[in-house]
Amino acid sequence: MRVAVVGVGGVGGYFGGRLAQGGVDVVFIARGKTLDALRSKGLRVDSIKGDFVLDKVNATDDPTAAGKVDAMLVTVKAWQIADAIAGLRPMLREDAAVIPLENGMTAPDEIARILGRGHALGGLCGILSFVVEPGHIRHAGVEPTLMFGELDNQRSERVQRIAEAFQRAGLPAEVPVDIHRSMWTKFLFIAPFSALGGVTRMPIGVWRLMPETRSMAKELVRELMRVATARGVTLAEDAVERTMQRYDGLPPESTCSLQRDIVDGKPSELDAQLGAAVAMARQSGVATPLLDTFYAALLPQERKSRGELQ
Repeated sequence: MRVAVVGVGGVGGYFGGRLAQGGVDVVFIARGKTLDALRSKGLRVDSIKGDFVLDKVNATDDPTAAGKVDAMLVTVKAWQIADAIAGLRPMLREDAAVIPLENGMTAPDEIARILGRGHALGGLCGILSFVVEPGHIRHAGVEPTLMFGELDNQRSERVQRIAEAFQRAGLPAEVPVDIHRSMWTKFLFIAPFSALGGVTRMPIGVWRLMPETRSMAKELVRELMRVATARGVTLAEDAVERTMQRYDGLPPESTCSLQRDIVDGKPSELDAQLGAAVAMARQSGVATPLLDTFYAALLPQERKSRGELQ
């Protein structure tokens, strides 16, 4: 099994590192300072599941020199996907699977558009991790999870083969019965987290305890559930309670990547998360007043960070 990891941030660095540590042939597709660090120092991961260092890793910015792969993990930010994968088709074997691990719901369609629908899978992960410095990742919380599946939910030979290879390497990879339902379940968790973190600029330990913001989190989840239902996705009846339990289980200092990007004045996944939710709601004729408000409140800074506003 040969795997490419596109993007070596908190997600790609952790999951790619664990695969390489477990004996999988991994090639990291990276650029700039990250590529320089991987080539000169290797990859370091500090983790609640055990620290490790890979002194030598296979890293390149040249897809023509990387060789063919059986699977590709796309772990860049959602708004970076098109640029990151545009030239990677030569790396894909005929039945290679491209697995997106972004926050949001739009990545599989974008991968299908650029690399071909036959390569595109649905995917998601669960982890709280971030870059300390190029080539150095910290996994600070959340039991790592990795799920992927065919877009038609067929349990194909290739997804089974990839899952088994990942499991042998020590990653808890899972092929769910319905990948779309699993992605929506993750979306119920991450989009309100991003909305509240982005607007309040507070870690989860603050806003989950305040009645005002906690009630908003519940209503954001309810609005997203109504959108999912309108789009033919049936979620668990206790999804609100389960999502709140997940929030309550996070370390109190936890923040999400969208929030951190907003605080740092960087472009974020706002459009891929809240923007996509608002667009799906409008397409489905579902009212989402709270989602609309949070998206509108964060939009000016997002546009400024992208140079669209002075």
